[in-house]
Amino acid sequence: MNQPESAIVPSSASTFSSQLLNPDEVSEAQQSLQKLLTGLETAILGQRELLELVVICLLARGHMLLEGLPGLGKTELVKSLSSLLGLQFRRLQFTPDLLPGDIVGAPILEERNGSRTLVFHKGPVFANLVLSDEINRATPKTQSALLEAMQERRVTVMGESHELPFPFFVLATQNPIELEGTYPLPEAQLDRFTFKIHVEGVSSDTLQQIISTRRQGQPPELETVLDAEAFARLFDLTEKVHLPDAVSNYIARLVTATNPNDPTAPEEVAKFVKYGASPRAAIALAGTARAAALLKGKPAAGFEEVKRVAHSVLRHRLILDYAARLDDWTPARMVDRLLEAVPEVAREIPQDIKA
Repeated sequence: MNQPESAIVPSSASTFSSQLLNPDEVSEAQQSLQKLLTGLETAILGQRELLELVVICLLARGHMLLEGLPGLGKTELVKSLSSLLGLQFRRLQFTPDLLPGDIVGAPILEERNGSRTLVFHKGPVFANLVLSDEINRATPKTQSALLEAMQERRVTVMGESHELPFPFFVLATQNPIELEGTYPLPEAQLDRFTFKIHVEGVSSDTLQQIISTRRQGQPPELETVLDAEAFARLFDLTEKVHLPDAVSNYIARLVTATNPNDPTAPEEVAKFVKYGASPRAAIALAGTARAAALLKGKPAAGFEEVKRVAHSVLRHRLILDYAARLDDWTPARMVDRLLEAVPEVAREIPQDIKA
């Protein structure tokens, strides 16, 4: 059952804490997250890795872009999250004739106390969980209506700002850009998404299980497993996950190496990457690495967690030039090269033997 906007409020402990997680807090988080994953697996079969990435992104308070062909369960995944977390949910079907006002809302002239005045009517973006279905079927002007909402968690209409509810997530789906009738998302819009995940098809065994358990074609009904307070608590625990200096240094060097003009960039990056990742990518890597560690039951994030989320964070932020296609270089392959080329620990000359 969906909660009203006022049911979920920021915790007073929502700031970064230097206090490390204790074993009881790690156990508490694992139990809560396992409930959530179990519920998701009831609705979405055979996609455990995808579901874990979705949970990691949510823990980091990020936005997610799911790409895949129609019918792979992307929309059902978002609806299941809404039910399991008790979040207020809105679905936006993006079409070529959708306007920005259809998303954020618009002022409407109303008569009050004998006079007419403009009253702002909130759009569907004023919800905890916003599903932007087939986002790349709308025009770039409409796509950009989500920019401020995703970054600032507020919208501004006619010079007046309106705060969005807490928490606020945008989970968008898009069809592969090769399909007709699609408008590729601009780089500025893509950068707002913490994760971009490609949704693969399932195995024949999973398909048989889907057919056997859903003879009427209807997914199972799900009940709320985490209330507003428990969900906000998970945010606090995620922010308390320790990020060692060595790991943050690795993240910084990894993102810096995506810049083709940087001397530390691999040869392939310098040759084929047109634009590298922004500082927002480094922030996203740090936040999602913390979340990945908590999901695994670790009080501190390590190099392994950074590598686990690197593809989802970096792949859509690397803009390759045309020559890359001719040599069969893709963003995913480029991230593989970066992970191979950038060492976990910086190999600097010791200070006492430097000239």
